[in-house]
Amino acid sequence: MRNHTVKAAAVVAAGLLLLSACGTNKEEGDSAGGGSDQSCDVSKGVLTLGVIAPLSGELSALGKGIENSAQLAVDQANEKCTVKGYKLALQAEDDQKTPQLGAQAATKLSSTPNVIGVVSTLNSSVSQSVQPILDQAGILQISPANTADSLTKGEDPNNPKRPYPTYFRTCTVDSLQGPFAANYLIKKSGKKKIAIITDGLTYGEGLASSFAGQAEKNNAEIVTRQKIGEKDTDFSSVIAAVKPFAPDAIYYGGQYPQAGPLSKQFAGAGLSIPVMGGDGIYDDQFMALGGKDGDLATSVGAPTEELESAKAFVEAYDKAGFKEGFSAYGAFSYDAANVIIASVAKTIGDGEWADTMRPDVVKAAQDHSSEGATGELAFDENGDSTNTVLTIYEVTGGKWKSVETGKFEG
Repeated sequence: MRNHTVKAAAVVAAGLLLLSACGTNKEEGDSAGGGSDQSCDVSKGVLTLGVIAPLSGELSALGKGIENSAQLAVDQANEKCTVKGYKLALQAEDDQKTPQLGAQAATKLSSTPNVIGVVSTLNSSVSQSVQPILDQAGILQISPANTADSLTKGEDPNNPKRPYPTYFRTCTVDSLQGPFAANYLIKKSGKKKIAIITDGLTYGEGLASSFAGQAEKNNAEIVTRQKIGEKDTDFSSVIAAVKPFAPDAIYYGGQYPQAGPLSKQFAGAGLSIPVMGGDGIYDDQFMALGGKDGDLATSVGAPTEELESAKAFVEAYDKAGFKEGFSAYGAFSYDAANVIIASVAKTIGDGEWADTMRPDVVKAAQDHSSEGATGELAFDENGDSTNTVLTIYEVTGGKWKSVETGKFEG
């Protein structure tokens, strides 16, 4: 998932802000499990797992799901004494979906001793500012939600090159998600005249372009392509621009805060046709803001509630009593946190942590292979997840209902 490009100068400038540090905090004989009867040796101190996500603002429902799920992984690792001699702690930083705040959060975490890795970020645009800062510090970054291909392959799709060896993700990418959506909308739903609207940001533009390419291969017509502002609330001008083309569907590249009202306002203007988007609109807030029955979304992975591999995660999350649901990326965040923790445990063994071990943690993540809550959990040479499953959802009776799960096969 998601947004704007960030100039290198801005990254460097932001990287000078919000520096902080903390000590080791030795603890002897603590029960490190939040309710576990098992007592772990934590005499070597505290290691910190970072999280960078929008914890406030319009995307906080997704961000809190990411934070809570990472917290669950930390709590379980402490209960199991996973990292010998250490207690794990979570340090969550709020990026408010803005690249500048993301860079500041990354700078803060990278200057903090004993940070072992960061679950980060929700928005692709924010990751563009976070990646170079964490990479410079050698800190492992695993995103549960970034889907922009450029984050792992660079800006030239014809000559892919991995920009940052410290960056990985547990979700799949837009070059698969967009075409998967196009195949369903055209071949299964029979739509042939499609208007594309985007928010002009990294995630939305990339997703819409990958959708358009496959739609045209399927002999559909992209009748017009329009842009709206990230903070727009009145869509009368774009509705007026689209209506003369009489599309039978709209594909939206962006996020639910704009997609919900957009769907509602199109229907109110007499164009009650399906609005389809990517994982950026797959949240219950889409319907709360105006999304209607018949609208569609793709999202990464299979439905969490339907996965046997996620059953234990769902039960543990519910039992933990978090105020917010795990939302679209909770299981992916849980898996990301567990990869970081497992990689650290493997690297430390019976020894003691030093920040100089960070390259070894990155290597351990690259070599990682296991069954996670989302299924197969491993990474290719670019740091992309080898799990490329996607799901189509349709709004039915005011709720998202999964209608197809599979992989893009061309």
